[in-house]
Amino acid sequence: MAFSSGRTPEEEVLLDRAARVLPGGVLGGYSAPRDLSFVVREGRGPRLVDVSGREYVDYILGSGPLVLGHAHPAVVAAVERQLSKGTTYFQLSEPTLALAEEICRAVPCAEQVRFTSSGSEATFFALRVARAFRGREKILKFEGGFHGTHDYSLMSVGPHAPKAYPAPTPDSAGIPHAIQEHVLIAPFNDLAETEAILAAHHGDLAAVIMEPFQRLIPPDKQFLHGVREITRRFGVPLIFDEIVTGFRFAYGGAQEYYGVVPDLAALGKIVGGGFALAAVVGRAEIMRHLAPELEGTPEFVAQAGTLNGNPIAASAGLATLAELRRPGAYARLFQTGARIKSALKQAADAAGVPAQVAGEAPVFEIYFTDRPITDYRATLTADRSRHRVFTDELIRRGVLKAAGKFYVSLSHGEGEIRHTTDAFTAALRKVADDRRA
Repeated sequence: MAFSSGRTPEEEVLLDRAARVLPGGVLGGYSAPRDLSFVVREGRGPRLVDVSGREYVDYILGSGPLVLGHAHPAVVAAVERQLSKGTTYFQLSEPTLALAEEICRAVPCAEQVRFTSSGSEATFFALRVARAFRGREKILKFEGGFHGTHDYSLMSVGPHAPKAYPAPTPDSAGIPHAIQEHVLIAPFNDLAETEAILAAHHGDLAAVIMEPFQRLIPPDKQFLHGVREITRRFGVPLIFDEIVTGFRFAYGGAQEYYGVVPDLAALGKIVGGGFALAAVVGRAEIMRHLAPELEGTPEFVAQAGTLNGNPIAASAGLATLAELRRPGAYARLFQTGARIKSALKQAADAAGVPAQVAGEAPVFEIYFTDRPITDYRATLTADRSRHRVFTDELIRRGVLKAAGKFYVSLSHGEGEIRHTTDAFTAALRKVADDRRA
C-alpha cells in the first residue's frame, strides 16, 4: 500500500493550499516528495501526528530545539504562566534576566549575553561584534560548516565542486559578489592547512568561526585545541557556533564536552525551549561593543530585534535547562542515542550496505560510503540517491529524520527504539535491493 493512500481528503486539501501560497509548498529546508508529504496536527513527546491521524517517531524535533520532546509538561506550564502576564515587552523581564544569568553560569566563554531571535542572527552578530573588536573585515570559516542563512555564512557550505583553499563558493543566489572577498575557507580537521591560511592572512582577519562539531563530523583529538592555540597566537577571536551543540553535548555545550573555550559563541535551538530565541555570548571586552552608551562612537555595534529575549521564549528556555540539570539527564540522552546509532550501523552491516554512521550519540547521520567521514569532501563520496531511498522508506514506516541528521531527545523510549530499529532494518533492505537491481 502506498503511503499516500492513508492520507485523508482533508490533508490533501491542506497540501494543495500550501502549494498555492508557499514556494514549493514548504516552509524551507528539507521537503519530502508529494506522495510522502503530510501536515502536522500535533506533537507529543517523541512523536508527531499528522492531519490524517498517522503517527511518526520524530528525530527532527523541530530541527533540534526539542531535546525534551514535544509539549513537555514543564515547558508548557512555564509558558502558560508567562502568557497571562504578557507575550512580549521589548524591555528587560525577569525570565530574560534569569536565562542570561543561567547561560553565564553554564557556558565557559559567556561573561555577557546579547539575545537574538534566531541562530542565523546570532552568528551574524557574533561576526559583526568581532569585526568591531578586531578592526578587521575578513572572516575564516571551514568548508562544510553551516552558520545559518545570512550572506557571510552561505559560503562553501555544500559546494559540489570545491575550490582550492582558501577561495569560497557561494551557496545561494542573491549574495553580493563582494562578500566573497571577505570570506576565507579552510578544511575542517586539517590543522596544518588551517595554520598555513591563518599565518598568511591573520592580519586581515576579524575572526575564525567554526562549529566545534561540524554538522555531523567530530573534531580530531587535537584539532580544536590546535585552532584555539593558533588563533590566540595571532590575536584572532575564535567564535564557536554552538547553535546545535549548546546544552546538547553537555550543560556547558561543546566547550565543556571538548574542553576548548572560544572568545565568542552563538547559542540557539535548545536554549529557547522550542521558541524563537538565540544568543551571542562571550568575553566582556568584546561584548562591550554592543553597549548603548557607545552609540555615536566608531566602536558601537548596532543590534536589536523586536522579539529578542522574549519572555515566553526565555521561560521555555529556563524550564528546558532545569530539566537538563536533573541528575542523569545527559547520561540518559547519550545512552539512548548510542543505542539508536548502533542499531543503524548494525542494520546497514546486516543488509550488506557500505555505510558510515558519523556523529555523536545525541545527533548523528548515515553516509552511504566506504570512506571515513572526517571532513566535508569525504561526504561527497557518499551516495545521495541511496540516502534519499533510505529517508523515504523511513517515512513510509513512521520514522522522521531531517535531510542531514537524526536528533535524539530525552523523550525517546523503548517503544520508539524498537520501532526505529525495525524501520532501519526494512529501509536498508530496500536500499540493498535497489543497489542490486
